[in-house]
Amino acid sequence: MADLDELVTAVQATSKYQPISPDLVRRIGAAELAKRPRLKEAVKATKNKLHQIGGAYFTATIDYEAALARIAAAQRQGAEAQKEALAAVMRLHASTNERLGILAEFYAATLGGLPPIGSVLDIACGLNPLARPWMPLAAESAYLAVDIYADMMAFLGDFMTLSGINGAAQVVDVGGAVSFAAVDLVLLLKTLPVLAQTDKTAVPRLLDSLQARYLLISFPAKSLGGRSKGMVENYEAQFYGWAEGRNWQVQRFAFETELAFLVRSG
Repeated sequence: MADLDELVTAVQATSKYQPISPDLVRRIGAAELAKRPRLKEAVKATKNKLHQIGGAYFTATIDYEAALARIAAAQRQGAEAQKEALAAVMRLHASTNERLGILAEFYAATLGGLPPIGSVLDIACGLNPLARPWMPLAAESAYLAVDIYADMMAFLGDFMTLSGINGAAQVVDVGGAVSFAAVDLVLLLKTLPVLAQTDKTAVPRLLDSLQARYLLISFPAKSLGGRSKGMVENYEAQFYGWAEGRNWQVQRFAFETELAFLVRSG
């Protein structure tokens, strides 16, 4: 499709959208062209959708080189200095920023009771892999982080290497056709509502594809604008709708800024 190729080129010519997975741009662009065949209008609509599902979560432009240097310098000063530096970087992304106030409690409560976890898949991870020091995981646990931003994934890959984490970071559009190896734990933190915005069939399709002993699925308790009325109730109903018919054992956790469900599968 010539128009779709032109749309992808036009969208990714903008620095804000250049790092985003081309697969995602094509998937959203194709849907927008089907609704509004004029290229200019479809480009604008595609950019708007990409902002909603990704760009809106950045509280500032991130200088990844400077962030990595800050983390490296802090590591030489000890564990507490490292955590302070990691938290400072996590403040630059709305999703991890919202979790900072409950970070230690969140992972201790949701993951603390699990048997040893050998492998983790963090889907639509944002900057969450920086929270690895707060997670009750063995040092040798394998950690795969995936998201739509190439620059962020490069940074996280460098962070894992710097920190001696057995892991990798990859650019993946999980709303498309994906296949992941079996893991012990999947993290889907505040991911499913965003994924549902791109395609109403994307969430059940992704859940069907995952092979994991445990899934930690969470939802925001407030919108990016601070609205909270009815959100927890709506997301809880949405979660149980997606859980219906699945052989899941579910444990619910309610935090000030986040609603979480630990799922034991099978």
